[in-house]
Amino acid sequence: MVERSDILIIGAGVSGLASALCLLERGRTVRVIDAGRVGGGSSHGNCGTLTPSHAGPLHAPGMVARALRWMLTPDAPFYVRPRLDPSLWQWMLRFAGRCNPRDWNASARPRAQLLNASRAAFPDWIAAHGLDCEFAESGADCVFRDEAAMEAYVRQLPALAELGIAAEVIGGAAYQAQEPALRDGVAGAVRYPGDAQLRPDRYVAELARVVRAAGGTIEDQCEATGLAEDADGVRVETRNGARLAREVVLATGAWSPLLARALKLRWLRDAMQPGKGYSITYSRPGLVPKRPMTLHERRVCVTVWEDGFRLGSTMEFSGHDTSLNRRRLDALERGASEYLHEPVGPVKREEWYGWRPLSWDDLPLIGRAPGFERLWLATGHGMLGVSMSPATGRLLAELVTGAAPHIDPTPYTPARFA
Repeated sequence: MVERSDILIIGAGVSGLASALCLLERGRTVRVIDAGRVGGGSSHGNCGTLTPSHAGPLHAPGMVARALRWMLTPDAPFYVRPRLDPSLWQWMLRFAGRCNPRDWNASARPRAQLLNASRAAFPDWIAAHGLDCEFAESGADCVFRDEAAMEAYVRQLPALAELGIAAEVIGGAAYQAQEPALRDGVAGAVRYPGDAQLRPDRYVAELARVVRAAGGTIEDQCEATGLAEDADGVRVETRNGARLAREVVLATGAWSPLLARALKLRWLRDAMQPGKGYSITYSRPGLVPKRPMTLHERRVCVTVWEDGFRLGSTMEFSGHDTSLNRRRLDALERGASEYLHEPVGPVKREEWYGWRPLSWDDLPLIGRAPGFERLWLATGHGMLGVSMSPATGRLLAELVTGAAPHIDPTPYTPARFA
């Protein structure tokens, strides 16, 4: 006999585990499976910032021109590796078609809705479950060395204010006096007091601990290879044998397009691309920034924890490439050295890459899969899976259980791609 669960969640990253916890709280039995290890994808090595300030989607006006220029620079912040890949170029054309003010606003509003709901939920979410993950309501800064770049950036702040995202503009001399970790030459900074931070690998590990403590089951090294739905439920084929459930949640992040092939979900395969990011983690330097910061011109994120220091970011479209690109890792260190007195720590602990699950409208897919009665999606969060996790888990659980959703689910429906 194969054990049957109420809910089988495919994917033990931050979205899958947050969904599992919220479903367990609503009385469902939950099993989570993952092809690798818990939190082994982009949940592991990102910078751990919780950023309503990132409500603006990637497809900003002018992005196409910048991306075309950057294609000639392999260590640019946004890089598309030239190759023959029809799915990628179809995705890029749809993405490019949204690089206008109307579509920017159309994606920014639901992104802000999910980000603001999650940010409001985080303190109670952390406290209620006793999540030991270095959560800090620190705010975050975007730092500039170029005055023209800062002036252009500041012009977007009224649009963010309309979305409920507060910002403070700080002049160069004043900011330099506040932040001794920075080299001279800072033009200024924009501070987002509502942003926060945590240690992402610990956060995911803690979610897994709490899911197990609440009665959930987590199986790693259990790759899903296909599924079939019938009137009684769903049979999921895995490398370790079949798993049965009344309903299934696909929370596989950037692996979703790969699994979509096995599930014959062409629309899902076409909706998403893996955006490869990099990070380097060090032991903590002696002089570090007081809060997380983005070094704007170099698009490098800097995060400090009790015993660690991380440089991260960049966006590379190279498919599911598994190599560490030395040039892009070195660009993180070079970028940090332009701004920080101590741009690296004394001991390099990890060089990492991860694939971010990017939809071409830069909105997640949360809801029932079109054409299915018992298959649900919680994927496509781009660079914001950690930031959006409490509201994603709650919304997915509300939809699955038929409860009234706490935010409007319409913008995230997977049916928009079908």
